[in-house]
Amino acid sequence: MSGNTVTHRAGAAVERPGTTCDASVAPKRAAGELGLRRSELDLAVHLGRVRTIPDRVAGGWRVPRDEIDRIRAANGFAEGLRSGVRTVGTTEGAALMHVTRARFTRLARLGLLVPVKFYVNRYRAVVWLYLAEELRRFAADERNATLLTGRTTEVLRAQLGEGLDLRPRNWRGRHLGFLLRQAADDPWDRAAAVASLLDAAEVSEVVTDPYDRSRLRRFRPVTAAHGSPESPAAQLAEEIVTAADQDEIDWLRSDLAAAVEAARRQCPAPRPALHAVPIESGSEPVPGETAEPLRPGTVAGARQGTELQGPRPAERPGRPGGLFGRLWRRDS
Repeated sequence: MSGNTVTHRAGAAVERPGTTCDASVAPKRAAGELGLRRSELDLAVHLGRVRTIPDRVAGGWRVPRDEIDRIRAANGFAEGLRSGVRTVGTTEGAALMHVTRARFTRLARLGLLVPVKFYVNRYRAVVWLYLAEELRRFAADERNATLLTGRTTEVLRAQLGEGLDLRPRNWRGRHLGFLLRQAADDPWDRAAAVASLLDAAEVSEVVTDPYDRSRLRRFRPVTAAHGSPESPAAQLAEEIVTAADQDEIDWLRSDLAAAVEAARRQCPAPRPALHAVPIESGSEPVPGETAEPLRPGTVAGARQGTELQGPRPAERPGRPGGLFGRLWRRDS
């Protein structure tokens, strides 16, 4: 998950001693101090191996200074951290596990190997990436020996023949775990994380209140861009991000309903209140951003039993108002 850091000449004035900025660093600087590329730091954060805090000034996140010190103090931190976030594709992963590309792909489609990232290449093909250390552990586990060398069972072959491919679903599950870890302290963030994996129509069916849906849209997590908007690559990526299997959709809908209900109890979504409207306008109360106290001379005040003040002098019967009224009074 990449991002752009915007710098300003006045930035030095923002990072004053004793502020959060002084006790933390921006992602680009944190990556340099930890010996990682920015994409590797993003993945380390995704996996929960680097703790972050929200950036209240510029948005996004920052890495606390004490977190960098903790990581750097670990034995062999540089190589250990880099190896922990190393990703490989199908060809390199198959070589790492000493199996053919075809067998590696079958294991991934069956959901036995879980991708951690993906991208759409220039040929509009999805390229799945896996953690190298997870593949090594899978290959070293004796319980998986028959999967690596034996014949695929008829049941599994039948599922593959029917088009089974659990890579997108497994990626979504892993990605949702990351989003929920990042949103641990905010109920609307958690609800929006679940909603981000559902089609808009599914979200509308579950969350019928328009103000709650607006809140979800506001907190919707930003996803990595895959090509320009509406491009074939972007549309393909959107299909991967959106739940497809009915049982997965049902599970997410149930989680979304529970998450929104919890968010409502803890922090209800803001909604307009009724303004008090002057009676001379002849209109009904209209929605506004904030509520105002009921005052005499308003429709709402009258409905609460408040006496309305009499007409202003310019509006008394027999006397014209406005410019003609002033001329009339001056000449009279």
